Amino acid sequence: MSKKQNKKHSLGVLDWIERIGNKLPDPVVLFMIFSLAIVVISHFAASAGLSETYQAIDPKTQELGMITVEAVSLMTPSGLQFMVESAVQNFTSFAPLGTVLVALLGVGIAESSGLISVLLRRAVLVAPKSLLSAMVVFLGIMANIASDAGYVVLIPLGAIIFLSFGRHPLAGIAAAFAGVSGGFSANLLLSPTDPLLAGISQQAANMMDPTYQVSVAGNWFFLIVSTFIITIVGALITDKIVEPRLGKYKGNIDNDTIEISQIERKGLRWAGISFALFLALVVYLGWPGHALNPFTDANPTADVLKSPLMNGIVLLIALFFAIPGVFYGFATKSFTNDKDVVRAMAKSMSTMGGYLVLVFFAAQFIAYFNYTNLGTLLAVNGANILESIGMTGPALMIGFIIVAAIINIFIGSASAKWAIMAPIFVPMFMALAITPEATQMAFRIGDSVTNIISPLMSYFAIVIAFSQKYDVDGQPSTGIGTLISMMLPYSIAFLLFWSVIFFVWFTLNLPLGPGVFPVL
Repeated sequence: MSKKQNKKHSLGVLDWIERIGNKLPDPVVLFMIFSLAIVVISHFAASAGLSETYQAIDPKTQELGMITVEAVSLMTPSGLQFMVESAVQNFTSFAPLGTVLVALLGVGIAESSGLISVLLRRAVLVAPKSLLSAMVVFLGIMANIASDAGYVVLIPLGAIIFLSFGRHPLAGIAAAFAGVSGGFSANLLLSPTDPLLAGISQQAANMMDPTYQVSVAGNWFFLIVSTFIITIVGALITDKIVEPRLGKYKGNIDNDTIEISQIERKGLRWAGISFALFLALVVYLGWPGHALNPFTDANPTADVLKSPLMNGIVLLIALFFAIPGVFYGFATKSFTNDKDVVRAMAKSMSTMGGYLVLVFFAAQFIAYFNYTNLGTLLAVNGANILESIGMTGPALMIGFIIVAAIINIFIGSASAKWAIMAPIFVPMFMALAITPEATQMAFRIGDSVTNIISPLMSYFAIVIAFSQKYDVDGQPSTGIGTLISMMLPYSIAFLLFWSVIFFVWFTLNLPLGPGVFPVL
């Protein structure tokens, strides 16, 4: 546990952060304020005759040339008409909306059936003791595909796992929390977060280039490498810094079991078989030149990256979760009929109510930004300023990572932050020949590393509650200061190593994903 002096100091800093954070309105209200600000600013910008000329693709001719844009006021009859008539369409055509909801249909089935939980426990049971920390961090990273499951299942499970091996349970909680939340932007698989952020990036990129297509898998290669980097760094921090500082655990509580029951093993077999068969079917149908190929139109020379396969990857993600989830559910009796499966999907959708409200106002904000040309004007001017002071390329991206990390302390929602930042930074960096996917990846790094030290993060209080289960009589109760001091080494190390890897990746212009590079 923390020493009292250190705890008081950390709490003083946290009190200041909490006071500042609590003064911020809800993200929905923030978007209302931002939208109103766009209305007012657009009027003054148009009245002042603000305009810019820059080189880009003309949306009418689809040819590269010099384009002049002028500020357009929303405080005119045509502007007011636009706001009224386009409100519903802005919402329904918001790119991330459908992709996130579809992906979560499948994740909801896998989560409600119990498949995700048992997979996490199964992976831990086969891990050697020497790799225990690495395994818990790795599972945390993989569990962020279904973030609720990661927080609610793996973090308390981390304590049980460590305790079962005679290690400090708080170290297990720290390792799991570091993986689930600090490593949120790393994974071996694509998750609902990828289409969510890519959809916002798409709308922002089209402000500069109407023809640009942001790839859902545009960060995939970097995410894969990040998974191993964060796993190694997280394990080292756990074993060399966090657990030694905690000392030997002196508590005496009943040890919960993490063993897998016979019926769960049966469910895993059926889930594995169904997953393998579905994967084989996708590969079979998607093989270039196949007569029934729905993904490349039976063209053996077709570019798979630009094929319907990639366009429909969100549905495939949903099915990769849903199919084994259904088979597992029926095999273990967690599903007894089709109504249970439908309820699982409905339960997943019911958790998205807040997101739907947020999307409505975020969509209006982005639409106003596009209509008024303020985003383009700001991007061109910002790019010119950055270029004039010589801040471009890798150094610029590292600075952007730090900015995103600081903002993340105060605004927890990744989609809310990116909806605010993307319309500004994506076009701005595109003007400096930086791809939207690279800007998005830099944001994702910053958005992850400070999750674990932000009291404003939605699951922070829950992690404290999990930790307090292992309080020892006669010692200070686990509180905010304890958790912050425990997680701060992870946050600093993740920021440092992740930034270095991204700097090298960007400098060498290595592919961030299939067919996607950092530099245009």
